[in-house]
Amino acid sequence: MSERYNIIRAAIAAVMLTLMYLVEVDETVMLCVYLIAYLIIGYDVIISAGRNILSGTLFGEHFLMTVATIGAFLIKEYPEAILVMLLYQIGMIFQSRAVDKSRRSIAELMDICPDHANLETTEGVQTVAPSEVNVGDIIIVKPGEKVPLDGKVITGTSNLDTSVLTGESVPRSISVDEEILSGFINLTSPLRIEVTKIYSESTVSKVLEMVEDASSRKSTSEEFITRFARYYTPVVVLAAFLIAVIPPLLFEGAWDDWTYRALVFLVISCPCALVISIPLTFFGGLGGASRSGILVKGSNYLEALTRTKVVIFDKTGTLTKGVFRVQEVHAIGMTQIELLEMAVHAEAYSNHPIAKSLREAYGKDLDLSRVTDVKEIAGEGVEAKVSGADVKIGNARLVGAEDSSITDTAVHISVDGEYRGYITMADEIKDDAFFVVGDLEMEGVERIVLLTGDRKEIATRVADDIGIKEVHAEMLPQDKVRVLEEIISETRGNVIFIGDGVNDAPVLARSDIGMAMGAPGSDAAMEAADVVIMSDEPSKVATAIKISKRTVGIGNQNLLFALATKALIMIFGVLGYVNLWLAIFADVGVMLIAVLNSLRALKVEKSYDMNGVRERQVQERCGTGN
Repeated sequence: MSERYNIIRAAIAAVMLTLMYLVEVDETVMLCVYLIAYLIIGYDVIISAGRNILSGTLFGEHFLMTVATIGAFLIKEYPEAILVMLLYQIGMIFQSRAVDKSRRSIAELMDICPDHANLETTEGVQTVAPSEVNVGDIIIVKPGEKVPLDGKVITGTSNLDTSVLTGESVPRSISVDEEILSGFINLTSPLRIEVTKIYSESTVSKVLEMVEDASSRKSTSEEFITRFARYYTPVVVLAAFLIAVIPPLLFEGAWDDWTYRALVFLVISCPCALVISIPLTFFGGLGGASRSGILVKGSNYLEALTRTKVVIFDKTGTLTKGVFRVQEVHAIGMTQIELLEMAVHAEAYSNHPIAKSLREAYGKDLDLSRVTDVKEIAGEGVEAKVSGADVKIGNARLVGAEDSSITDTAVHISVDGEYRGYITMADEIKDDAFFVVGDLEMEGVERIVLLTGDRKEIATRVADDIGIKEVHAEMLPQDKVRVLEEIISETRGNVIFIGDGVNDAPVLARSDIGMAMGAPGSDAAMEAADVVIMSDEPSKVATAIKISKRTVGIGNQNLLFALATKALIMIFGVLGYVNLWLAIFADVGVMLIAVLNSLRALKVEKSYDMNGVRERQVQERCGTGN
């Protein structure tokens, strides 16, 4: 039913009600006019109540409204019955607008789905559905178009609007050989992109799945309200019946007077303010998070974030950029070029940042026909046959080497069981990571931990630079799970783990709340996580906690305000100080205030630079603080 239609029938009912005050008519005509006005403004409420009764859902808000207004007609309070329906419908119009505003943030996110792809073929460029494009196909994305599929840029440089996915307001530049995600908007120049994932596996498709699934996971508050309404409404109906019957029977009260008070009690007892505002608050919180590039997979996880006491970070790709640069090649028994060639071919099928850096340093096309029997060993490295030789590349444990004197990240290589040297690499800390500790402490996090498979010396250096005091290094995936479980057993509150790699999936799934760095992360990490950060900013962990606390706080405000106001007006109604139209006005008013308050959950403060906190952090890090 459209909003315009509701406004028109509300206006008709209001005019008819006003005419009855201005024009004198006999009682039969007056009853007919009032009845027509009542049906115009309230027929949908009556029909809904009837359908609910037939389906077994007897005690709903429409049932309460119908009983109260029909009762008002029976005691000849015709104008008040119509006013009850009229004010209720006006409240629904305002509520609908408020709900639409809350839904708009999610709708904007859902609008990232591209409707076509420009596929490059031997016959020219053809417009096809994104689902018809295969891996390896070439697509053209023109300025102003959405990127339809994940891929790698092979021709062109441009600027991208990534705000819908990542929440970043500043356009991001992209050039040849860089990865591009579906859902981004190309701003300046045409791009030729080689598709790396089919549509069903692309970022935009997975994001839409997460958004659609989020509404099915309810918070504790929402589940409480659902249970509360189930028992609350029958109780107030029984209470209204007792109010109408007991005083006249036992204390010689007037039947009309106490029936009227019971009807007022019924109207004000409608739980719509609670039933609507609490889910709407969490919906707004999910929308506000999505605006910031944080996808929360359900209200239950949003609520759980408020109880966070420990945050555990992975290192590579989470706190560091994960963009390694080869520094030195230390070869034993072969040339540096030969060692690099063996290493890069053994890692030919890997998407790990180290494998990418090796390919960049090699700078030549790989001969994949030389590579067979590839086996990835989680947390240690890769085994493969390269031109018939057994090659192992990974950490020192994998090849039986010692690397205690190496100060940078290193991969070790053995060929046919003989140690042939190592390649050192450097990885930079993300600029945003320097604010992580301060931001999380501001949100009440008591313990921040670095948990990584990297060497202790490297992990400690990164932790010291960022300000993390607790470090667990040289961890295999199973070691990470063990340490995580120990921390969970010691913690009164929730533990968050943030990672981005395939080997982080078990830890993400085991933690109270798993967070994946979505933009640079792996599909396995995104699937296992409860929250996905679509940008490359670890400080958004604190933003997510901040949003959750704000959302839950607003929900609690609505709950207390609605219950307290209704209880007060119920008491005054039973005492005879409130009439029907004032009761519905108060009920609708409480609902609208709660709904409007819920919309505050959409607003997210993007800056933590309160009282110069970040400025002081920068000064301390740079040695310029006072």
